Amino acid sequence: MEDNRPIGIFDSGIGGTSIWAAIRELLPNEKTIYLADSKNAPYGQKSKAEIIALSKKNTEFLLNMGCKLIVVACNTATTNAIKELRAKYPVPFIGIEPAIKTAATNSKTQTIGILATQGTLNSELFHKTAEKFHDTKIIEQVGHGLVQLIENGNIYSPEMTQLLHSYLTPMIEANIDYLVLGCSHYPYLIQQIKKILPAHVHIIDSGEAVAKQTKNILKEKVGFASSEKRDSVFYINSNPKVLSEILGNKYKVIEKEF
Repeated sequence: MEDNRPIGIFDSGIGGTSIWAAIRELLPNEKTIYLADSKNAPYGQKSKAEIIALSKKNTEFLLNMGCKLIVVACNTATTNAIKELRAKYPVPFIGIEPAIKTAATNSKTQTIGILATQGTLNSELFHKTAEKFHDTKIIEQVGHGLVQLIENGNIYSPEMTQLLHSYLTPMIEANIDYLVLGCSHYPYLIQQIKKILPAHVHIIDSGEAVAKQTKNILKEKVGFASSEKRDSVFYINSNPKVLSEILGNKYKVIEKEF
């Protein structure tokens, strides 16, 4: 089965490019269209109704571009809106949610940390997942301000370092041995996080798992692109310079109102 239409990926900003990179590595023949709704970032501070409305708007943009499958590369949008998206639109959707299961199953101290947005931690889907692991102590921390700093290109700023220390220190004191990154922006902070956490603490993000699930859905339901190398195009509605820089200025970034 062959299908040369693009894979659509959207996020509240540039963070979902960490998911895009994992998909690109696993599926290099696929054309991808990435949508960064940076103007409305972060989604984590918005109401459920607002998140659903924005997710529908992003989906319709990608469907109008002919996408065969849509990856919701945003934890907050997945946990608050993917049910509504699947009910309304006829294409497969792949979501991203904090990898609690992997951390809780493998934790030796039975204590794990979750760094995520308010929208993700407040969501019904997050609570349902967390409740399955009642024997594990889960320390939740809202990453206030992290997304804004990343979106503004201030990943290595003193303010970022200070925020990370304030969020991670209580987790270290509680003896976590796994830290789950519950926002697709946060993998861009891994280098800094490693400097703060003890060496034995494992850091988990969802990029590889999402890429594998994308491959599975293409195989089972949609079809792969033919073997020639495909393009990646990026659309953003605010601050295209930061997106270009985080991509190493290697890809076409189009600033567009949507």
